[in-house]
Amino acid sequence: MRDPLAEPSDLIRSVSRALRVLESVGRAPKGLTVKQIARRCELTVATTYHLVRTLAYEGYVIRREDGTYIVGLEIADRYRELVTAFRGPAAVGECLRRAALDTGYSHYLGRFVGGQVAITAVAEGHRSPHLEDLVPGFDEGAHATALGKALLATLTAEQRFRYLREYGMRPFTNATLTTPEAFEADVAAGDRRGMQLELGQFRQGVACAAVLVVPDKDMERRMVLACSLPASEMMTSARVVRAKLLTAARAIADAVAAES
Repeated sequence: MRDPLAEPSDLIRSVSRALRVLESVGRAPKGLTVKQIARRCELTVATTYHLVRTLAYEGYVIRREDGTYIVGLEIADRYRELVTAFRGPAAVGECLRRAALDTGYSHYLGRFVGGQVAITAVAEGHRSPHLEDLVPGFDEGAHATALGKALLATLTAEQRFRYLREYGMRPFTNATLTTPEAFEADVAAGDRRGMQLELGQFRQGVACAAVLVVPDKDMERRMVLACSLPASEMMTSARVVRAKLLTAARAIADAVAAES
């Protein structure tokens, strides 16, 4: 959601409109006609036609034989670049893959990106349920994931309250925490435990644990490590999970420091 009060005085309208067109096409996997795009973006058909032609020329949308448009392969190229930039040094990615291979659990790195909790790297493990949402760039559900809790735990209580108020507390499952008071109590318990946890709060039957990797005064430099596993395994293996997470976190912190 764009804040109209934050609109820059030198906003280039054509660029803004092109991005709105791209977003609309991206939300419609079956494709959209120019008229449908124009209606969704509240633009004239003539303006939309010129924008779509430009995006097609640059490879960001593709025109199909039936006249509809879908996203183009250039989007995939930009996504790969995003994943590479988010992951950081190659040694960090290697540590993440080693942790996933050692435990069989999917592992995730998270950071604040533009002030928002986001997953920045993923290494999938064969023993973890596949979570299709949890990919680099995922920036929702901070209140429902251990990764999000671990990052928000580095903020002050007032900062956490503002974050939750701005981004909301969507109930992903019946177990999702949906009030700031419940969230504060949960984060405090995680601090005492030395590991943030969630059991079925993001996806039923799945658990997640997370620890801090890199503390820093600059919130954008803070990093956390998380892993997901069946909730039943977390109930019996929490101490082992914590020990392995801390070991992997130290290795990742060393890799980050070596590149600094």
